[in-house]
Amino acid sequence: MNSKTDYWLEMCDDDLITAKAMLNTGRLLWMGFICHLIAEKALKAVVANMTDDVPPKTHDLRKLAVLGNVLDDLTMEQRTLLGTLMPLHLEARYPEYKKKVLETLTTESCKQILAETEAFLCWIKQRLGK
Repeated sequence: MNSKTDYWLEMCDDDLITAKAMLNTGRLLWMGFICHLIAEKALKAVVANMTDDVPPKTHDLRKLAVLGNVLDDLTMEQRTLLGTLMPLHLEARYPEYKKKVLETLTTESCKQILAETEAFLCWIKQRLGK
């Protein structure tokens, strides 16, 4: 594993702490946003490990899964998670979408998203031997 891979995984660990704090304080939209970042950075770690280079500047989780050659290995649950996380990244940033997205989030759904994101990160780390 190279230092670029380690960099992305260390950021994931920090973001996981932040996502848990956001859930605990009821900041559900930001918890979802951070979970997207965790998945994105985990996939960028895979890409960095494969290429020994800086991953592309994209937030598209599916594209990163393809570039990291893991898309076909994802379980249906993992694919669903990535689909759930995609709008939380973009729509959390723009006021016109904020209310709409917030209406879809509950404490229970966010607990599930966080648990699945943490499991996804563990899966990525196992693939990388970390």
